[in-house]
Amino acid sequence: MTSVSPSSPRAGFSLLEILVVILIISILATVVGVNVAKEPGRARAAKAQATIASLGTALQLYRMDNGQLPTMEQGLDALCTPPDRAPAPQRYREGGYLDSPRVPSDPWAHPYVYLMPGPEGRPFDIISYGSDADAGGTGEAADVRHSELE
Repeated sequence: MTSVSPSSPRAGFSLLEILVVILIISILATVVGVNVAKEPGRARAAKAQATIASLGTALQLYRMDNGQLPTMEQGLDALCTPPDRAPAPQRYREGGYLDSPRVPSDPWAHPYVYLMPGPEGRPFDIISYGSDADAGGTGEAADVRHSELE
C-alpha cells in the first residue's frame, strides 16, 4: 500500500485546467452556433427533409396495415386520426401513425402538400414549397420533395 506524502503531487485536475477546458468548449460551441446561425435556410431545409422522410415512412406503414394509402381528400391527417371519409381503413393503429396528435407544419409554418399518386409512377409525394410557399424557387424558397429524397 502506497501513501501520499505531503510533497507528492495530488491526482486530479487543477482549477486552471478545468477553466481551460471550459473555455475551449465555449469557443467551439460559439463557432458552431455562429455557423448554424449564418445558414438558417439550410437548417430549415434539412428539417423539412427529415420530417418529409418521417411522413413517408408513416404513409408506408399505413399502407401496410390498411392495404392502401390515404386518399388526397383524407390527406396526411389520416396519419393522426382515422379518416371519416371513405375508404375507411380496416386496421387503423391505435394512436395513429405519428408521434404527434396532428401533422406538423413545414419549417416555414406552411402545411405539407400530399399528392397521391405521386410523379413518375410513384405511389405518393410529400412536398414543402419552401419559404415562399410556391412551386419552384431557389435557396430557402426551393421545394423539398419526398420523391427527390430517395
